Amino acid sequence: MEIRKPKGTNDILPEEVRKWHAIEKTAMELSDVYGYQEIRTPIFEHTELFVRGVGETTDIVGKEMYTFEDKGNRSITLRPEGTASVCRAFVENKLYGDNQVHKLYYMGPMFRYERPQKGRYKQFHQYGVELLGSNHPVTDAEIISFATELLKKMGLIDLELQINTVGCPVCKPVYRQVLIDFFSEYKEGLCPTCNERMEKNPLRILDCKNKECIEIAKEAPSMTEHVCEDCGPHYESVKGYLDAADVDYTENPRLVRGLDYYTNTAFEIIAKDFAAQGTVCGGGRYNGLVGSIGGKDVPGIGFAMGMERIILLLSEKNIFKDSKKILDYYIIALGELEEIPAFALLKKLRDHSYFAEIDYTGKNFKNKLKYADKSGAKSVIIIGENERKNKTVMIKNMETGQQEEIDLQLFINNLKEER
Repeated sequence: MEIRKPKGTNDILPEEVRKWHAIEKTAMELSDVYGYQEIRTPIFEHTELFVRGVGETTDIVGKEMYTFEDKGNRSITLRPEGTASVCRAFVENKLYGDNQVHKLYYMGPMFRYERPQKGRYKQFHQYGVELLGSNHPVTDAEIISFATELLKKMGLIDLELQINTVGCPVCKPVYRQVLIDFFSEYKEGLCPTCNERMEKNPLRILDCKNKECIEIAKEAPSMTEHVCEDCGPHYESVKGYLDAADVDYTENPRLVRGLDYYTNTAFEIIAKDFAAQGTVCGGGRYNGLVGSIGGKDVPGIGFAMGMERIILLLSEKNIFKDSKKILDYYIIALGELEEIPAFALLKKLRDHSYFAEIDYTGKNFKNKLKYADKSGAKSVIIIGENERKNKTVMIKNMETGQQEEIDLQLFINNLKEER
């Protein structure tokens, strides 16, 4: 019986990997421009990190985490998102000790048990950035500007940035009660999940995808009407910085994020050409997260974007050009005695950074030439008995068909000059 990959996972084959390399390169280059350094955290963490950090009332913790007990009877969870892990590393390695702003980015696999669909898998990959150590609204604007610019550089042009404020520990409880009072009058119209959210986290009702819940939520009071004296000015300052940077945005008073740790600014970026695919990037401020996992009360803000979703959208727009590397040389040895000098030449070519291959088929010369032509090599190097004895090589230009016999040592000496 053939063993197949688990449902909800995906093999990324060589042709697709080149697309991944392209967007990863873009992300890393822009990270350097904005001053963000890469951090790599474990793929699994203690379950408590996500329960305390992400929140017990979230769908991620309640329904989607891959959690198991290890051989030491410890509860372990495959990371469902990156921010909590970065903050744990920030605390554990005492990065806060120098009182500096820390700008970090990560790329890697995440795991959530959810229904697989186009562009969404149980194992998926995220690129994300985190800025820790400042509550200044200019950092909110920087993070948002970074996210929009990165998506544009990747090739997604027609974007809609939506922003909102979700309050802080001072005004959130007030707004929470306002929402409970409002939605209590519509219990019969809400879906079962939203009725459960009523007491636990009524803000999540605003994020429900059920049509009836969406219609009810349209009439719900907005957070901007209930912000405290700190959150209101902070939000206005963020908008001022975005205006100064010519970053277009739409205010969406119904926008909330699916994780409990968000405070103040929240945002999502939607690719308008692909409305069915929805959000391609989301993020916001999380000032209480570091403290909730045992660290100092350090403010933070960041975003994450799903790599599979972005690659799907870019592929549908035919953004990716053929990035397959062209083979410089294909070496053919005509007999057993020629195989050793052919392999030695292969090593020399690679030492000089040429993309070179040698024939592995062991077939006759005619078939070897077919493989050489199929490889797309610019030139074929042929070493037969005469070439071996005379210490020469036959070079065939595959575009023109012209052949030329060259002294082997002269050819090797000229490699540096050509490169």
